[in-house]
Amino acid sequence: MIRIGIIGATGYTGFELLRIFSRHQQADVKFVTSEQNAGQRYSQVFPCPYDAELIHAEEAPIKQADVVFLCLPHGVSMEMVRKVWDAGVRAIDLSADFRLRDPAAYKRWYGRDHRETELLKEAVFGMPEIYREQIAGARLVANPGCYPQTAILGLLPLARAGALAEPRIIVDSYSSVSGAGRGLTLTSHFVEANENLSPYNIGYRHRHISEMEQELNAAGSGPYEITFSPHLAPINRGILSTIYVWTKPEWSLERLQAHYEQSYAGEPFVQVLPQGQLATIAHVANSNRCVISLTQVRQGQIIVCCALDNLIKGASGVAVQNMNIMFGLDERMGLIG
Repeated sequence: MIRIGIIGATGYTGFELLRIFSRHQQADVKFVTSEQNAGQRYSQVFPCPYDAELIHAEEAPIKQADVVFLCLPHGVSMEMVRKVWDAGVRAIDLSADFRLRDPAAYKRWYGRDHRETELLKEAVFGMPEIYREQIAGARLVANPGCYPQTAILGLLPLARAGALAEPRIIVDSYSSVSGAGRGLTLTSHFVEANENLSPYNIGYRHRHISEMEQELNAAGSGPYEITFSPHLAPINRGILSTIYVWTKPEWSLERLQAHYEQSYAGEPFVQVLPQGQLATIAHVANSNRCVISLTQVRQGQIIVCCALDNLIKGASGVAVQNMNIMFGLDERMGLIG
């Protein structure tokens, strides 16, 4: 059995982790922490069957775990990751603190200096579709963001093949309200979000652009320039990204379709839909699946649609997928594909 700790367990990602581990054959959750709810039972915070006692993070018996999941805000997580590292325990960080390889990029997008640059060098970006071998031997995995996964998975075959004729890429994304986290903000109030569809941080402002460009530039013949427009949709879970690209003349739709299918043929959680079908959130809700569809506008212009569940494949599900790889298990264990 894999002994597991969850730090920051009372957000949506922590709750999804516990849901997954309840059906995982090799998971033994040793502790769960919460600063606001320490001293309570988990079932008092969430109406659920999980009845573990919540403790303060400073009381967490880290050395009793084989791996610790950190579901903390960026800027806060890196210090706790250091404690886990110093205890000789493997860490999967769901914050943004170890996703960007360049400390200068972290400062630019997150507005603060990175205080653990030595650990930053040890972190592996947690996308199995790109870094499966590195994840297997990693002590620190930086779980990717939810928006970036849709853009990266949607564009990766094109970048790797050098099929893009134009470095400028447009990504329109629509995310559920749960993507904002469990903490209440004005925009996530029911009256504000319901019966509404609102863009935010449009242009070159959203922090997740940094992950998209980092991974696509590493994979292909960039540099690519991404115009990213996220939108808040009045749904509970899911992300749908519509991506507009221009391809080289020799890449017909049939060739692109075959290339995508071949690229993801061995991936247990990525599905390329047949021509004529479009990716939707209904394809992926409550699963660790990502679905992709390709549509030709005219010769050389393609629309890629990519959907995933922001709380599972976008966060907790891929974190467990990474854990399974790290411990040599079937990476599908505990996950719904």
